[in-house]
Amino acid sequence: MKAAVLKAFGSPLTIETVPDPVPGTGEVIVDIAAAGVLSYTNEVFSGARKYLLELPVIPGPGGIGRVSTVGPDATKLAIGDWVFCDPTVRARDDVLAPDITLQGWSARGPGGLKLQQHFRHGSFAQKMMVPTENVKPIGAIAASEAAQWCALTTLLVPYGGFLAANLQPGETVLVSGATGKFGSCAVAVALAMGAAHVIAPGRNQAVLADLVRRFGDRVRTVTLTGNEDDDRERMKAASPVPIDCVIDIMPPSVSTSVVRAALMTVRGCGRVVLMGGVGMLGGAGLELPYPWIMRNCITIHGVWMCPPDATVKLVQLIRAGLLRLDQFATTRFSLDQANEAVVHAAEHAGPFQMTVIQP
Repeated sequence: MKAAVLKAFGSPLTIETVPDPVPGTGEVIVDIAAAGVLSYTNEVFSGARKYLLELPVIPGPGGIGRVSTVGPDATKLAIGDWVFCDPTVRARDDVLAPDITLQGWSARGPGGLKLQQHFRHGSFAQKMMVPTENVKPIGAIAASEAAQWCALTTLLVPYGGFLAANLQPGETVLVSGATGKFGSCAVAVALAMGAAHVIAPGRNQAVLADLVRRFGDRVRTVTLTGNEDDDRERMKAASPVPIDCVIDIMPPSVSTSVVRAALMTVRGCGRVVLMGGVGMLGGAGLELPYPWIMRNCITIHGVWMCPPDATVKLVQLIRAGLLRLDQFATTRFSLDQANEAVVHAAEHAGPFQMTVIQP
């Protein structure tokens, strides 16, 4: 099969013919129809993000394709099924705190790295071997729709956060990082789940205006000034009711003071979800006040990716028309153009823009 291979950090992908993956028990082969390229892929490939990723590797976190081979333990999957390849691979020998690797992307700790050594290669290839439990049926689609369904890779991240926070219909949410790619998806997902209002702070006024244009007056925007205390009060004032839940999905480059200002808008007995990259590259800690957390009974959830059943639930929101995939502007590249796709993704990192490789 043909695949894009990363051989060294800082080097371009090479397009090669490599052996087809050979499945064992508990594994499925998927013919990849489309694989999304994240906006910060260039930072991973350069080594700037310092992800645990053993090389050489076929990268690519998640993809859309059709089942071509199933193992003997698969009882529902059938050849030809359209599926999402969930990149969040969990070790099977510890149900309480499993080691995790993001297939074709990164690992969490030594155990995750060990898991990565087997479930190593990602979706920038014509075929991908995936753990049976990570092959998630999405129902019948036309082949031309596969690229749009790659939005699942981005949408599932904030959806996992809201599931952890037990977001309920009618609640009010603040999205810290609302003008970014993942944050704007968090706005869309929160509304699809029934949030009454979404408070969307940011500095990019054009993006803030676009969120209101897309979703209407349930979105309340706040232009940030950079002053932590002032911004906190401005965000609180933008909400017609106390804020039930705050999700932070800021990138590593953002100051912790910006994150802290957003998190401390949550009401007493409210929930905070941390899903961003702040602090991953060093720097000051978040420094939330202990008395504020304790006396206000604040619940803080650290969430990496999403639970195993999240894809099925998110697909139901899409099928019900509550979450629309057609709002994503999608640019397609062939596998031979993988390096161009990486550059394009970085240059088109805005909300509801998607870069896709179609092997």
